[in-house]
Amino acid sequence: MAPALSGRAFPGDGQSGVAHETPLAMARGNKGQAWDQSKRQHANSVRHTREGYMKLITAIIKPFKLDEAREALSAIGVSGITVTEVKGFGRQKGHTELYRGAEYVVDFLPKVKIEAAVSDDIVDQAIEAVERAARTGKIGDGKIFVTPIEQVIRIRTGETGADAL
Repeated sequence: MAPALSGRAFPGDGQSGVAHETPLAMARGNKGQAWDQSKRQHANSVRHTREGYMKLITAIIKPFKLDEAREALSAIGVSGITVTEVKGFGRQKGHTELYRGAEYVVDFLPKVKIEAAVSDDIVDQAIEAVERAARTGKIGDGKIFVTPIEQVIRIRTGETGADAL
């Protein structure tokens, strides 16, 4: 029988050993038990997360500011970043360009997305570093988003948490 039909699934980090009931099992009348197990799983996950608290800093900036932002992050000890070329718009909306005598509206502007996973103790420094490096004072400087990271695993060594950063 397929695992989804067995009535139990084991999502999460695999360290707590607490099973979640699938919707099929809950339909069979195990609703209370599944809810309690789900709450315990969440509590274990939160405890695990706070031990090695980490954040993902995602910054959308102007492409010509990438080198400055990379150097600023490196200076405070950020050991790695991921960079993606992206397009988008915010309040800036876009602009018109003239090409071979015709006017074109450019709706999406080229930007660069930087992602850096950092430990909680340097998250404020990392935000300030990117902010200082990317700011021109003009519209379209970008945004910085900060989100929690539940777990990080270095594939090569199996290290987890802040050690994997």
